[in-house]
Amino acid sequence: MEPLSWAAATRLEEQARVKVIEKKPFSVALSGGSTPKLLYELLASPTFAGRIRWSSLQFFQVDERCVPPDDPQSNYRMIHQALLEPSPLPQENFHRIAAERPDREQAAREYADEMARVLKTPPGELPRLDLVFLGMGPDGHTASLFPGSPALGEKVAWVAPNFAAQLNSHRLTLTLPVLNAAAHDIFLVAGKDKAETLRQVLEGAAGRFPAQLIQPARGRLSWFLDESAAQLLSPATRG
Repeated sequence: MEPLSWAAATRLEEQARVKVIEKKPFSVALSGGSTPKLLYELLASPTFAGRIRWSSLQFFQVDERCVPPDDPQSNYRMIHQALLEPSPLPQENFHRIAAERPDREQAAREYADEMARVLKTPPGELPRLDLVFLGMGPDGHTASLFPGSPALGEKVAWVAPNFAAQLNSHRLTLTLPVLNAAAHDIFLVAGKDKAETLRQVLEGAAGRFPAQLIQPARGRLSWFLDESAAQLLSPATRG
């Protein structure tokens, strides 16, 4: 999985450098899960940490489980240990989803308000994140948008509570309008357990899996894959 993570870290560094030249902040949304953990550790390592102007970065979360931030299942806990604690990122430049709050609807609204404030989003427009790192599960879900789950149909809210019935798990997640408004969405997919689903997502009928609904309106979509995940793809798809 290291080449995948190295490529993703390099892409972030390159794009962050462009924003520094343009004298603009650089906004990134981070996913949880096992695949991006090595990426975050790489970004905080001496190899990359000294090449990134951390003060220009604003980090958001793609999604979060409805657990306390110190819970072993918390995405924030993983991100904090892998990236925030060892890196020189200013504490105020990471924006955590307070998904542990009992009123999930209110927590979702407040996170949307935080995004609007930091990204200076004009009223009536969608926030435009510069870079979003997404994962994909063996069932084809991405963020916390699971097959058949209610938040897949959200058209207005930027952040929504969502119940993953398959996992009996409550989540808060960025919605499809926000993910598709990003300048660059990058999928990080690793592991042979995702190979068949990945083949169907990239080569099969459209609309069967949530991951297929990531279609940036005015941005780019990239897939960073390891060999195990890509083993069933046709040569044409591998490109």
